[in-house]
Amino acid sequence: MGGCAVRTFETLADLKACVGEQVASSEWLTVTQQQIDLFAQATGDHQWIHTDVVRAEKGPFGTTIAHGFLTLSLLPQMMESAVHITHSSMGVNMGLNKVRFTSPVPVGSQLRAQLRLVSFDWIDGGGCQTTWGVTVERQGQEKPVCVAEILARRYP
Repeated sequence: MGGCAVRTFETLADLKACVGEQVASSEWLTVTQQQIDLFAQATGDHQWIHTDVVRAEKGPFGTTIAHGFLTLSLLPQMMESAVHITHSSMGVNMGLNKVRFTSPVPVGSQLRAQLRLVSFDWIDGGGCQTTWGVTVERQGQEKPVCVAEILARRYP
């Protein structure tokens, strides 16, 4: 599990050539209790397994764990740290497919995303719609914590 090097593409057409490939890995991100608490505040999900440090110590994981949706919310940051398209003005999140939370994320975990380009389709205005297969890894653990497909649009 080495470090991250941003994979840079000059144009959207350059990215299209990578359909079916493992394209990049994101930087490692550390999940903090502050992030978990802020996410709970923003969403209203104050389940004790996420926010009650004392009670969670006696729970099934021995500590608090991140919300699954917090893990998902980190995906744009992970993608940005992994893939850069020089001649693209912006990207738009179009949704998710096949999301599964396959393992808990204890507070203090370091996560990164492995990104595989599943599909690439041109859209009006010279942009593209992509589907990315994403596997979120937890450092030191073989089993991923999340697997999903991200649908995104990029514009020149």
